[in-house]
Amino acid sequence: MAQQPASPAEEDTSAPSNLAPDTGLPLERSTMVRFGAGFLLISVLWAVGLSIIASVLLPQRLKDLGVDNPDALLGTINAITAVVSLVSNLIFGNFSDRTRSRLGRRTPWVVWGGVVGGVTLFAVGIIGNTKLLTLDYCLCMVGLNMMLAPAVAVLSDRVPETIRGTMSTFWGVGAAMGYPLGAIIGASFITGGYAATSGFVVGGILMGISGIVAVALWPRERSAADLPPAGQSLADLARSFIPPTHGASDFYKAFFGRFTMLISYQMINAYQLYIIQDYLDLSAGQVASTVALTNTIILVVSLAGGFIGGPLSDLLHRRKVPVVMASLCFALGVAMPWIMPTTTGMYLFAAIAGFGYAVYGSVDQALNVDVLPNPDTAGKDLGILNMSTTFGQMCGPIITSFVVTRTGSYSLVFPISITCAVIGCFSILAIRKVR
Repeated sequence: MAQQPASPAEEDTSAPSNLAPDTGLPLERSTMVRFGAGFLLISVLWAVGLSIIASVLLPQRLKDLGVDNPDALLGTINAITAVVSLVSNLIFGNFSDRTRSRLGRRTPWVVWGGVVGGVTLFAVGIIGNTKLLTLDYCLCMVGLNMMLAPAVAVLSDRVPETIRGTMSTFWGVGAAMGYPLGAIIGASFITGGYAATSGFVVGGILMGISGIVAVALWPRERSAADLPPAGQSLADLARSFIPPTHGASDFYKAFFGRFTMLISYQMINAYQLYIIQDYLDLSAGQVASTVALTNTIILVVSLAGGFIGGPLSDLLHRRKVPVVMASLCFALGVAMPWIMPTTTGMYLFAAIAGFGYAVYGSVDQALNVDVLPNPDTAGKDLGILNMSTTFGQMCGPIITSFVVTRTGSYSLVFPISITCAVIGCFSILAIRKVR
């Protein structure tokens, strides 16, 4: 008689599962490659597209429009769009959990979110009124999070636990590559101190196709039409947004750890152009080349750090130690331009902090999936966890703007950023469910 498969009660739950959650079967190698390529390209495409505008062309656009205090306005825009991102990530993660489409729960949101984000990102370059520009940029963040929240949930829905670190690597490396590559491309569109419209076209197209490319590469998602229907009443909908409570202490520790790390990151990243222009006190001719070289270094070390972190985490069956070590490495990198306010300090920042953040990004998403209290509400719960990213993205620029406005210098920005990165390490180390 053929041996029967072990019942759930007989399975060794102490070891990570190598079965896909949606099928209960191991993934073939070709399927793993398709998932990896999809996670990599969706991250690269949206991050390059957004970074072209957010890191370089939007700050320059504000100057082109004659804004009196572009530093403060950029901080305001980032704060407003961060709140929009916070809300939309949670909403669309939850809506994707409740979707009962023949195309699956996640696919429709991933595709259309990217399209909405791409169209509105392009429009940033043609809108001349700062209020309308801010509104349009908010709509861009709605589209982006409409795509990202369901896409991240695919890690929980369809990827075995044993390879989540590796798949998280492709997700994290894609963004880690995309941000500096976008800044390099964006710098090439600054001509004579003006942001070229063609740069906004490129950024919009790249974001617009990101979700389509991912869905085309991933194996087709199973139909969700036959799943038990989600409650349709307003009370059911309201209850579906309640954050997890039972057995969720590690969930909130991961939330706080990511929040503080993103504050640290965004305090520097959102103001990279202004730091190079004003803190290093470079001439106009030196700015573009310094931005390009800084981000080239980040790109190179991001590839190395990103592809090391996730697979090593899977091999060692450890999430916390790589995340903590990466956070400390990032903090050390931030100290470089603080100690040496020169292009050399900036390049050392790019090398050390870039490597640390790449390792962090390649493992942190897997850690977040591993601490989810309920896989059936992965979209909503990951949306809540991703609120930590949004809060960090919101608070980081606000803190930098406040410090620079009050002191007239970027000098205090660096130690504050370092402190935030270190604080997050203690929260991660306190997690008990994940090793």
